[in-house]
Amino acid sequence: MSIHTDVKSVTVATLKKMKAAGEKIACLTAYDASFAAVLDEAGVDVMLVGDSLGMVIQGHETTVPVTVDDIVYHSRAVASRCRRALLMADMPFMSYTSTTQAMVSAARLMQEGGAQMVKLEGDARQVEVVSKLAEHGVPVCAHIGLQPQLVHKLGGYRVQGRERAQAERMIKDAASLERAGADVLLLECVPALLADEITAELDIPVIGIGASGGCDGQILVLQDVLGITPGRAPGFVKDFMEGQRNIPDAIRAYVAAVKVGEFPDEGHLFK
Repeated sequence: MSIHTDVKSVTVATLKKMKAAGEKIACLTAYDASFAAVLDEAGVDVMLVGDSLGMVIQGHETTVPVTVDDIVYHSRAVASRCRRALLMADMPFMSYTSTTQAMVSAARLMQEGGAQMVKLEGDARQVEVVSKLAEHGVPVCAHIGLQPQLVHKLGGYRVQGRERAQAERMIKDAASLERAGADVLLLECVPALLADEITAELDIPVIGIGASGGCDGQILVLQDVLGITPGRAPGFVKDFMEGQRNIPDAIRAYVAAVKVGEFPDEGHLFK
């Protein structure tokens, strides 16, 4: 397992400096050692062992069936080849329903899986959990907007924050999560103007997926970037394999497009 001893490794402090300097943060999901090595060499700043593995690796319809054991297994594999990038791991569905459970889950992801940051879905109701994790030295990425773990309650994958009341709640939630100690915020499937407003309001880095090019960074699912998404790809996805000779070139093209602000463009955003 990698112990991330390279002095050039990306850290939480690095991400905050990147936001302050206006340097875009390029993030991708990763689920195994081979792709972790490719992503690291291509200059990806953050690798996420996402519960999206439930859909793209395990073949489920949603992320709900993914367990802590699943994330630990894949995170350990990614950590073995993750030398430069910061390694973030998802907290699966129902693995952080209390502060005690959240600390146990986070401990497993970091101690057994080699993760350097955990990501959890939720609005201001997760403030206590985020605060407790931060208090105990766990770097946290809070995930708001579309929350895939709530797909059954939401009734599908829908853009969030189009109504002003919901948008205002999301702005308040983002600020509350930052005050609680979140180190990064991830915004999924929200209108670009709302994403811009939240990014400007927060001191911590904001990573977008189907959000805005004005976010401090971008993240996509690896399989989407490589054009091998089963079924219909989400509207915010771009196939970076087009025009490239091989997978490493496609990953480098994605990183470069994020860094210079070419991705996402208007065709990959929501109004």
